[in-house]
Amino acid sequence: MTATTSGWFGLAPRDSAEPHRAATPLELLFDLTVVVAVAQAAAELHHALSAGDVVAGAARYTMVFFAIWWAWMNFTWFASAYDRDDVTYRLLTLVQLGGALLIAAGIPAAFEHTDFRTVTVGYTVMRVALVVQWLRAAAGDPVRRPVALAYAAGITVVQLGWLARLLLPHPDAPPALVAFLLLVAAEIAVPVVAERRATSTAWHPGHIAERYSLFTLIVLGECILACTVTLQRAVTDVGLSVSAVVVAVSSVLVVFCLWWVYFEDDVAAGLRTAPQESFRWGYAHFAVFAGVAAVGAGLQVAAEHVTATTATDSAGSGQAPEAAHGIGALGVGLSVAVPVAVVLVVLAALHNRLDTVQVPVVLWAGSGLVVLGCGLAATAVPVTVSVAGTALVCVAVVVVKVVARSRPDLVYRSRTVRP
Repeated sequence: MTATTSGWFGLAPRDSAEPHRAATPLELLFDLTVVVAVAQAAAELHHALSAGDVVAGAARYTMVFFAIWWAWMNFTWFASAYDRDDVTYRLLTLVQLGGALLIAAGIPAAFEHTDFRTVTVGYTVMRVALVVQWLRAAAGDPVRRPVALAYAAGITVVQLGWLARLLLPHPDAPPALVAFLLLVAAEIAVPVVAERRATSTAWHPGHIAERYSLFTLIVLGECILACTVTLQRAVTDVGLSVSAVVVAVSSVLVVFCLWWVYFEDDVAAGLRTAPQESFRWGYAHFAVFAGVAAVGAGLQVAAEHVTATTATDSAGSGQAPEAAHGIGALGVGLSVAVPVAVVLVVLAALHNRLDTVQVPVVLWAGSGLVVLGCGLAATAVPVTVSVAGTALVCVAVVVVKVVARSRPDLVYRSRTVRP
């Protein structure tokens, strides 16, 4: 570190070129706490999909996940520029941890009763703590004081809007949905406007890349845990079956391949070379994080569908699996295919923006279309075949990337990333 805190309240910036910058134990604790909310949101999405409440469930999942993701992302970028790990910083982070737990506690009510009060209160707690942090940055970093004050003012104004939204009578009515979209747009605009000042915040490319990577790993781990618990119940209820094994193997392959695709490229080097891509890269991770968590929910739905099918066949009742499960085979197939396709396509697009080589659009867009085709095929083939097909497409994407490492001329076309 090249600077120290300014006074008892102020925060001086960290060096954006600091060598060996790594995530702190406090940041890891923050991630683990936030992932509790992610797991809760994924669990509620799983329940909504299982019940056939696809559109409403997906909408509420998107709304709740935005609060989780945006609060996490704002903390992460602030910490990259100003984390001095002093007592005040730690205590304010503790407040944000409490807010994250409040968000997690309010997610069931948001899904089941469209009651977003607890989620909004938890979000407010996290945002108020962040405003105080930005005021500390304004006090300790005179060069970037206009930027810090712009963040503090913008966050405060938008947060008042979120609280005012609670006064609307019907959370599912068009006025409330329009208000939600306007407030999301305002939230996203705050960093864009604030960072247009002459001197932007001193975030660290290597640290940011690691923070996003670690959070992705934790969310992938939640997928594995959710699938394991569901399959364990399936084996307990109906015993081990070929279908259960296929879904289990497919689940592991999907998660492993998504991990491979995410960590294949050196994002830190790309952010150093092309810092102008930081907004696009950071914002697009909403789709990555929400998609990965939704993959876990979809794989759980598939495992439960297989269990219901096996139980029906064993009982010989003739009851359709979708009647026993609450969602048709097409819904099950798409529950897995849609989030997988989203993650594959978004990651490929992001890596194309940061890497010195580009994957042709036809390949990464085509992989998403083929995955969606596997989901749609669930109307004609067993769900196990649909899920296995999705997993095999993910394997094929990894194979292409591996081949490209030794023969880039076969897959990639070169380009220059300009700073």
